[in-house]
Amino acid sequence: MKRICITGSGVVSAIGLDKRETLASLRADRSGIAPVRFLETADRDFLVGEVPLDNGQMKVRLGIPDGEPVSRTSLMGMLALDEALREAGLRPEDCRSIPLISGTTVGGMDCTERFYREYLSGEHTHDAYIALHDCGASTEAIAARFGGFRYATTLSTACSSAANAVILGAGLIEAGMTELVAVGGSECLSNFHLNGFNSLMIIDRAPCRPFDRTRAGLNLGEGAAFLILESEASARRRGIRPVAVLSGYGNACDAFHQTASSENGEGPFLAMRQALAMAGLAPESVSYVNAHGTGTPNNDASESAALRRIFGADCPPVSSTKAFTGHTTSASGSIEAVFCLLAMQQDFIPANLNWREADEACIRPVPAFRDGVCLNHVLCNAFGFGGNDSALLFSRYE
Repeated sequence: MKRICITGSGVVSAIGLDKRETLASLRADRSGIAPVRFLETADRDFLVGEVPLDNGQMKVRLGIPDGEPVSRTSLMGMLALDEALREAGLRPEDCRSIPLISGTTVGGMDCTERFYREYLSGEHTHDAYIALHDCGASTEAIAARFGGFRYATTLSTACSSAANAVILGAGLIEAGMTELVAVGGSECLSNFHLNGFNSLMIIDRAPCRPFDRTRAGLNLGEGAAFLILESEASARRRGIRPVAVLSGYGNACDAFHQTASSENGEGPFLAMRQALAMAGLAPESVSYVNAHGTGTPNNDASESAALRRIFGADCPPVSSTKAFTGHTTSASGSIEAVFCLLAMQQDFIPANLNWREADEACIRPVPAFRDGVCLNHVLCNAFGFGGNDSALLFSRYE
């Protein structure tokens, strides 16, 4: 297996518009969960993790004319990918020789909702909104921002989408189809998926509390993150020191239920086991697990069962960072992968915010920020509806 390096990363979420702001928020236990501010919704009482800029402000940062129709998903993706490319020392003209793989499920649904409201009210509608609805349209818009990529592909596997983009990108490098690939995902909030999750009765009107006995559901969030994956040979030729190594990954589908997780965590268990086997690592080698940890009663108990099956009584430190950002759904795998990379580079474990009471059905997460912890191998979990479960294993670059 070729050594797959990460040479750049970028992130935008409720806790920061780049990695510098994100790191400061993680260190300060500063959550971005707050009442709805930007999403045009009739129910303003939802607590969500919104990127702290409206679309106009993001367009100003990107130099996009205010009247140009662009989905919020695309705008966030452009910001995150720009940071990742810059860290990897890649220019826009370099993008033409590398693939772009992005995960999203909402895509341009925010634009479709705007078109529909205007249509019903009889106001002038912008026909371009309809063209932005498709998930692939958001990826194409991100690619066009940088002058185009060798090709662009969109994955949509619900909340494991961005993690699966990482896995697909790694596969391309292993197969010798490319030496560099940009992978990740972007997802904005929309009324459709906010009310969809609410109809499942898994949204908490209070700040979410992953793995806590009193947990009552998730808070939705939005954001984007991208990683630059690169063969070690390419990184050496370019004189770029890798940030970390993608040493293993796994994907499994337990097909247990359309939205619920199995009691024994079969899918998560298989995904984590695959990642460890690929890396050639024993479970005790893992220094930290960034859990999927949505805060729903079902997910947290199921993931805990899977973790106990993998690690037994000696589970490494575990925390969910979704109480910082909300559940960013399709983008969560790449956003939390960046959190893991920051933790490895800066020697810390992020807190599992709001955890107070232990639950026998769940693992005990890390309740407070831990500094000065050397992390050699980190697991990052991302599980999607339908049982599409993925695990990424990052290791220090030596």
